[in-house]
Order: sequence, then C-alpha cells, then structure tokens
Amino acid sequence: MNIRLEKLTRDDFENLFAFEVKNRAYFEKTVPSRGDDYYQLPNFIRKNDMLLEEQAQQLSFFYLIKNELEEIIGRINVIDIDKDQRLGHIGYRVGEEYSGKGVAHTALQLVLDLMRQQGMLIIEAQTTTNNRASQKVLEKNGFKQLDRSGESFEMNGQNFTFTYYRWINS
Repeated sequence: MNIRLEKLTRDDFENLFAFEVKNRAYFEKTVPSRGDDYYQLPNFIRKNDMLLEEQAQQLSFFYLIKNELEEIIGRINVIDIDKDQRLGHIGYRVGEEYSGKGVAHTALQLVLDLMRQQGMLIIEAQTTTNNRASQKVLEKNGFKQLDRSGESFEMNGQNFTFTYYRWINS
C-alpha cells in the first residue's frame, strides 16, 4: 500500500474527526482513552487548533497518514521536542481496517527520515505492555526497549504498565 505523510492543517479537522470517531473503540483496546470530551466536535477543533500552534513553533509535528485516495488512515506525531537535546517523543495510530498491513511501519520510517533531516538525535516512544503490534513496529524501525514503568494504570478493567523505547539517529 502506498502511503504518504501530510502535516496536519485546519482543513483536515473534519476528516480527522470522522477517522477518530470511527476508530475510537479499536484504539481504546490498546491505548488509554482520550475521554468523551475529545469526541465532541467543538472540543476536537479547539484541541487541534492548539496542536497547530505547537506545530507552528516547531515544538511538535503532527502528520496524517494518507493513502492513494487521500483518505486519512492514521496519524503519527513527534511531540515535546527539546531542541537543545534534539529529542522528541513519537506516537502513532492506524485505523482498524489498515492495521497489520505495514502502514505503521512505513509511516514510522518516513517520519524518522524527516526527523533525521530536522537534525533530531533521539526519538523516544512508549506503548502499553499489551500492545505487542506497536512494540514490533518500533523494534523493526530500530527502537530499543529501555524499561517498563513501575506504575500500573487501569484500562478496560485490567491493569497495565508502559514499555519505553528509544531510537538514536546513527
């Protein structure tokens, strides 16, 4: 599948909202919920406007993963950028109908190439311990597992912890 990354713009908000609503239950199986508030359009627009402000200041980068039909099939973000340390934190999500098709792997490769061009040295990630698919994507893209969180949290009636990863630009 051919995919490409596009920086988030305000023109994408309506389609991104539809993508998030459609995939909410699927995402919440492996990542903590963003809360009901996130899924109300005015709140969604306000929160994404704040993301665009961060992106304008190059404190974060928010990319949409699109297929050849221009549909949003996922998103991948580099946030909390520390320009002095050239460090950022990555997160991504791919819609249910596109999972298991190499989309996350390819999108992560693409964003790591972009971060190399930006001079980033270190990218960190975290995933819930039950999200083995995400862990495989990170590992296949050169991330090394660092540690597991000592603190657990409840999600869907079960206790989980986070597993932490790091990628170093070589």
